[in-house]
Amino acid sequence: MAKSLIPAVFSCIVTLSMLFSSSAQTCNKYSFSGNKLFSSCNDLPYLNSFLHWNYNASSGIVQIAYRHTSVSSSNWVSWGINPTSKGMVGTQAIVAYQQSNGSMRVYRSNIASYQTGLPEGDLSFKASDLSATLTGNEITILATLELPKGSTTVNQVWQDGPLSGNAPGRHALTGPNVQSSATLDFLSGQSGSVAGGGSSRIRKRNIHGVLNAVSWGILMPLGAVIARYLKVFKSADPAWFYIHITCQSTAYVVGVAGWATGLKLGSESSGIQYSTHRTIGILLFCLGTLQVFALLLRPKKEHKYRVYWNVYHHSVGYLVINISIINVFKGFDILNPDKKWKNAYISVIMVLAISAVLLEAFTWFLVLKRKKMESATKMQNATGLNGNRASPHNRV
Repeated sequence: MAKSLIPAVFSCIVTLSMLFSSSAQTCNKYSFSGNKLFSSCNDLPYLNSFLHWNYNASSGIVQIAYRHTSVSSSNWVSWGINPTSKGMVGTQAIVAYQQSNGSMRVYRSNIASYQTGLPEGDLSFKASDLSATLTGNEITILATLELPKGSTTVNQVWQDGPLSGNAPGRHALTGPNVQSSATLDFLSGQSGSVAGGGSSRIRKRNIHGVLNAVSWGILMPLGAVIARYLKVFKSADPAWFYIHITCQSTAYVVGVAGWATGLKLGSESSGIQYSTHRTIGILLFCLGTLQVFALLLRPKKEHKYRVYWNVYHHSVGYLVINISIINVFKGFDILNPDKKWKNAYISVIMVLAISAVLLEAFTWFLVLKRKKMESATKMQNATGLNGNRASPHNRV
């Protein structure tokens, strides 16, 4: 029995050692096939990527090998230099992926806007000897770049994404995919994060999403539920009104903060346009502001125009709630967060919807019961009055 366990234990040890060694792999430990040697390398901080290079300072020529692991034949990868700014737009990239016929395609792409399909085009500097391989779960790009002399420090950008048919599709807009940029000094090998890069934008996008989901997407519907169903309880009057006002006012203030954050994001990313999401957001702000002013012009209950105000207030309120929820889901599609956040929001909306259905049924039960009791009371009063009129004791 013990002897039979020895091979199994040995095999587990070997497997674990391979796993640990692969997880701890760095660019310094990598050996290229064909006796290719590179004098310098960097472990890039995001997207499981590595860059190897040979740099000739006198000629400005750099030979690079870009390795991107944890990908498959359904992914594209790219690496490039942005000579004009720190970010995606302006990047002179080299793109590679495996085509449907099994061959590798590698080409140059000048990224001129955020809404790019990575079209093939000339770069602002010479790039030659392009080749790419897919081995296992790793794509490697080889190229020779001729940079302007003295350009030792560059802004590098690397990326991956899914294939759409036989062409690159849109990469993720959150997480490592918007953080994958850094400066690189080819001479010293020093690499650093790009100031004002993706992490700040991610934080702003997340703040924008949370503020709007909580305000327009949760507090607004909750305030409507409070106003609709608490007021049927006589003991809750006028408390329900003040709770409703507090809830909706908080939602409006927080929502305006989220809306302003969205406008700021749009002004900082002019190349990215989410027209439908933006238009709905502006419409929500306008309708929400109208509701606030309508509160200031609210007629008294006995006023002849109160019925028209009620129709307006309820119609606009329910419209705001519906398009708010729609826009929150559009925001989820744009941010593309972990599924747990979208599922959590769906759960909250379902709880509110189920509560509204149950409370609606209970409200109608109370209303009908009260009407029945009021009718019975009127009939008793009428019967008593008629009886008193017909009683001979009332006659003199």
